[in-house]
Amino acid sequence: MKKNKELLTKPEENEISEYGQKIISIIRGNSAPLVMKEKLEDFHEKDIAEILSCLSLQERKKLYRILDADMLAAILEYEEENEAGRFLDEIDLKKIPSILENMETDDAVAVLRELGRDKREVIFDMLPDNVRESISRTASFSEDEIGSLMTSNFILIKEGLSVKQAMSSLVSQAAKNDNISTLFVSDENGIFTGAIDLKDLITARQGDALDSLVINSFPYVYGQEAVDDCLEKLKDYSESSIPVLDNSNRILGVITAQNVIEATDDALGEDYAMLAGLTAEEDLKEPVRESIKKRLPWLVILLALGLVVSSVVGAFENVVSQLTIIMAFQSLILDMAGNVGTQSLAVTIRVLTSEGLSFKQKLGLLSKEIRVGFLNGLILGSLSVLFIGLFIFFTKGQSLTFSFLVSGCIGISLLLAMLASSASGTLIPMFFKKIGVDPAVASGPLITTVNDLVAVVCYYGLSWVFLINIFHLGA
Repeated sequence: MKKNKELLTKPEENEISEYGQKIISIIRGNSAPLVMKEKLEDFHEKDIAEILSCLSLQERKKLYRILDADMLAAILEYEEENEAGRFLDEIDLKKIPSILENMETDDAVAVLRELGRDKREVIFDMLPDNVRESISRTASFSEDEIGSLMTSNFILIKEGLSVKQAMSSLVSQAAKNDNISTLFVSDENGIFTGAIDLKDLITARQGDALDSLVINSFPYVYGQEAVDDCLEKLKDYSESSIPVLDNSNRILGVITAQNVIEATDDALGEDYAMLAGLTAEEDLKEPVRESIKKRLPWLVILLALGLVVSSVVGAFENVVSQLTIIMAFQSLILDMAGNVGTQSLAVTIRVLTSEGLSFKQKLGLLSKEIRVGFLNGLILGSLSVLFIGLFIFFTKGQSLTFSFLVSGCIGISLLLAMLASSASGTLIPMFFKKIGVDPAVASGPLITTVNDLVAVVCYYGLSWVFLINIFHLGA
């Protein structure tokens, strides 16, 4: 479906756009059906989709009767899947097949899944044979396979034709398929052989051989390939549509640029959710119980890891009791370590998910992140030595030697913690990637806890060794 995040919750009427307000006024007016239809056709389908949830059931049914199936199909494609399914369920049963026939195949599959099984089967039986076949083909792929995103809206031309014959074939297919900027070519056995740019076909001479216009190196994907593995490839080529092939190299459908945008948006949303320690995305409509189910699993795990960190802090109780001032700067060390780890994590996940890295390149990435962490730690550690030393001297009434010994320990701890955080922020997602787990799934929460543990050990360990045992600053 065309993602429209504003439609996640029912909008208040005073929040609707100016166009939306006009559309509502037209629907609630007393114009004749034909006049109302002509007025509504002047608006974009997205604007009409925006106000559907603001209408009463009676008003929506009025709209369903007035508008043609092709316009209703375009409107529903701008709704979220669950909303589109709810609205489709309100439409007269006899009109639904025509609506689905005018929708992109992947959108039709998504909407049908939202209907009850009995009604879905009745509607499916009412569809034309070619539409049933297209929907069944797309529905046969799981949601994580690229075939689940394909549509049957494309032009297929047989090789060996003349330009004139190809134009005739295009015109005959364009009545039902409007995705015509790229034409795909197959041999007599249906095997994909390449693609033709519409502009090249239009500007060619009628007597020219079609083969001279075919781009044989045109990109393609296989239906069973994973969506995540295909996204970068699809984005890199920047084509309006790319063919999806079966294992016999026959064209099953195409992936459009809109499909790629939606899939990328979904993937980014999932990664963002996982970086926050969620098991899946949430929205404003989600019940509290469902949100708890998504958030609780990682929180339980992190609670256990947090207890480990707390036990390590407890092991340094003797250090804290002798030098209580160091407690005031614990959060500074932990926060900076966490920030650095998050930065390295973001860079690493972005690189891992967008590029196929060799072992040498991974070592280069690790080396770079460690160097960045070290230099940033050196700069911030030096600043901490100076400013924290002066802060302790002027505000705590301590001697200059005491103040700068403590700030020196803080500066070195900060350097070590940032260095370790850079390394963990790079190595942990690499490890997950190596064992076949999405690096975004656990990296964020796990790195935060690991960095806390490393920072605590560095800070209190150095305080115990240098401040208490070497310089004897303890009480």
